[in-house]
Formats: sequence, C-alpha cells, structure tokens
Amino acid sequence: MNSKRNPDNKNNSRRVPEGNGENKNSSKPSQADHGRNGRGAIDLAAVRARLNGVRGQQYWRSLDEVAETPEFTEMLHREFPDGASVWEDGINRRSFLKVAAASLALAGLSACTKQPNREILPYVTQPDELVLGDPLYYATTMLLGGYGTGVLVKNREGHPIKVDGSPEHPAALGASSIWMQASILDLYDPDRSQSVAHNGEVSTWADFLADLNELVREHEENQGEGLRFLTETITSPTLAAQLNALLKKFPKAKWHQYDPISRDNLREGARLAFNEIVETHHHFDQANVIVSLESDFLYTHPQRLRYTRQFTDGRRVSAGRNEMNRLYVAESTPTITGMMADHRLPIGSGEIETVAREIARRLGATTHSKLEIRDARLDSWISAVVRDLQNHRGKSIVMTGEWQPPEVHALAHWINKKSGNEGQTISYSESAEARAVNQLQSLRELSDDMKSGAAQTLFILGGNPVYNAPADFEFGDALQKVRCAIHLGLDLDETAASSTWHI
Repeated sequence: MNSKRNPDNKNNSRRVPEGNGENKNSSKPSQADHGRNGRGAIDLAAVRARLNGVRGQQYWRSLDEVAETPEFTEMLHREFPDGASVWEDGINRRSFLKVAAASLALAGLSACTKQPNREILPYVTQPDELVLGDPLYYATTMLLGGYGTGVLVKNREGHPIKVDGSPEHPAALGASSIWMQASILDLYDPDRSQSVAHNGEVSTWADFLADLNELVREHEENQGEGLRFLTETITSPTLAAQLNALLKKFPKAKWHQYDPISRDNLREGARLAFNEIVETHHHFDQANVIVSLESDFLYTHPQRLRYTRQFTDGRRVSAGRNEMNRLYVAESTPTITGMMADHRLPIGSGEIETVAREIARRLGATTHSKLEIRDARLDSWISAVVRDLQNHRGKSIVMTGEWQPPEVHALAHWINKKSGNEGQTISYSESAEARAVNQLQSLRELSDDMKSGAAQTLFILGGNPVYNAPADFEFGDALQKVRCAIHLGLDLDETAASSTWHI
C-alpha cells in the first residue's frame, strides 16, 4: 500500500504502512524529526535513518515531502484545512429547492434592469434596391482549393446571413455544401485582421505604400531580380492576367504556387498519359457504372456539387426509368462516396495501385499487378468491375483519388479509353489553372532561393506556408532570410507573424 495523506486528520499526521511496528503522530514535528539540520537544509542522513524502518512502497512528490519539513506541512494544511471536507449544516431537498428558486428569481430580475436608450436612424438616402424587411441576394464566387463555385449570398440591411449555391452556375446547380454554410462565420470572425501590421506592430496603409513604392522603384531598376510571388492555386482569369502583367514588367521575377492539399499527382498522371496537363471532366448523367479508386468525388472534388447532383439523378427510379447507376468503391477509409457504394471494397491505400493494374491487365493492358491477387473477395470485386466495364462500353467512369500516385491516374485514363468512355462520359480540356505546375517542386525551388539569398522580396498572396509547408523545407527559417516579406491574408497567422508586412 502507498502511504497517503488524511486530510481530515487535524494533526496532519502521516500514516505509516502496516508492518513497521509503530505509528507516529505529532502535532508539530521538530527540525530533528523532519530531517532539518541547524542551517535549515535537509539532513539526508536523518531522513535515511527514519526511512530504514519503513516497509512497503511509498511515493513522494518532492524531497520536502519525504523529509516532512515544516514548510511542506504548512502547505499541506493550507491545501486541506481542518473541516474543509465536512459540511456541518445539513441540507435537505426542501432547502435546496429554496436556494435554487431564489437563484432563478435573482437571475430573472437582472434581465429587468433598464437598458440604455438607443436610437435607430433611417437612411439619409436609402439605396434604390433596398426595401427594409426584404432580403437582397448578391451573386459572387466562393474559392476552395483554387476552384470557384458560384454562390448567392442572402443579405438583410447590409448583413450577409446565408450562403447557398447559385442555380445558374455550372459548378453549383443550386446545391450547397458544408463549406458554404460555414463560410458565413468568416465574415463575423473576431480574430480577423483589423489593420496593417509591420513587424508585428499595428501600422498604416500610408506607411505600407511608402515602402511598397520604394520596392517597386528598386525592382524596376534591376528588372525584378530577387522578386518572388507565392500564391495558392489560381484559376481566376483576372488575377492570372494581373500576375502575368507583373511578370512582364519585372521579367526576372518568379511566380510560385503552393496548396497544402495538392493535386500534383493528378497533374503528373495526366502528363504521363497525354504528355501534357489537362483537365478531366466526368459526365455522371451519362454513366451507368462508376468505379472509384479511393476518389471521394462526392465530397472533396472541385466539381463535387455538380457531380453529386448528376450522380443522385442517376439513382432515381422514376418517369419510366427502372435502372439505377452502379457504384464500385475501393478505399482505405470510410468516405461519403464509399457510404453510397453498391459494392465497397475496404483495402489499404497502398494496394489501390495493385487493383488498378489488375483491372487494366484483365482489360488487355500489357502490365502486371504489383502484388499477386490472393484474396478471393478482392478477386471477386475486380472481376465484377471488369465485367461491368465490358458490358457498358461508353457508359462508365473510372476515377482515382488525388492522393494516389501518378501511375494510378495514368492507368485510370487508359482504362477509360479502353472502355470507350472518351467523348462519352469523359472529356478533356486545357487545365483550368492559370499556370499548372508541380506545386511541391515550385515551393522547393522558392525555399532554396530564400535560403541562398536569391529571393530578396517575397509577396505571399494568401495561404499559410510557414504552418503547412513540408517540415523538411524549413520554410519558416528560410523566410527569416528574406529582406522583405509581404503577406496578404485574413488572419494574423504564423506566416503573417514571420513577415515584414501583413495586409
């Protein structure tokens, strides 16, 4: 048994474990009893002598507790004062209800106090489109992962209160998402930046513009030598045109892109299949068979709202339609798409490539599976997929998750072509991104330039790379070597705190 304190014992004595043959109680131990020598220090020899007769396990939080010094005894008395655990006055149910009722009554009275008078002033010149009591709707675009979705924002007297998808936007079709609903909170976030910051201190636009004009003059003379721009994924034609105009004005400057949730594997997979980066469009309204190789296209894909609408329309049995589309999903983690599957295959993420290779091999590709297919359940799932793809030529879709390696994406493109889906359920176009690059390589190049001193001025337009860049890039340390870093963002985050200017 471990020795324990007895908080209800009024002399604060220590209970000695059974078996030592004695029980010591003293109201106020002396220095000698507690191992203190004449100078106030702990006498270790006296402590050892006292503990020699103790049997059993004991635990102490400090050496003062072992020696039972007067200071520790006093602290223990303050922590557990006499009678602290004893409620002398009994309380019954009637008394408790009296106290509770009085508390509620007093709380109600506090709401009856007179509030200060506030005047509601009308518009001096009321906007023509504003009718008090009627909402106004504004069409705008919400960005997520660089891709825009058209939304309608409901306003009342200038206050946005609801965000929903625009029924006339092809990426929304009137549907909404959890990100749309949550985005309204960003407009009322009290932690949003309220002012310009210079080296962590509140500054003014005038001071920032003065520094900016000096930077512009300096880089005009050296044609942008040492000037760098870091953005997230850009699909806006307007913003892309502005950045390209800057690069023409400063020909030696460089533009880098980085998103923490990257689509680099998708880009490189398209490059393997077509020797160029293309944008793949899936037409679920034309598909009878859908195969998802760890692709959560109903939840995370940039066109998730459009895909969800088309997919669910294909599940409806009405107006003479008596067949639904069929969904096969192979995934390592339960997802929204996986929960909708007719045939779901739980499998390790690293084995998705094996599945893709085996499907391609059974369709006639000169490839081999990375691992031998020994699982009967896995073999049955692959056989069903291949059979459905062959029976529904031009009416199927094979998709791969963005985090799968480029080889799997290239295999998916080959399977779609082999199944006759190109031009039917699959179409391709130029990339929607203003500059489609391997973003991880782009960020690595920027980090190397920052460490070597080649990057002297850095504009970070959105994002928080100090927080979410790969750790081995040491982006935060490299940023300290940049002479002037200007960060544009909504919050005073890690990147803003490490930058010269935060806007």
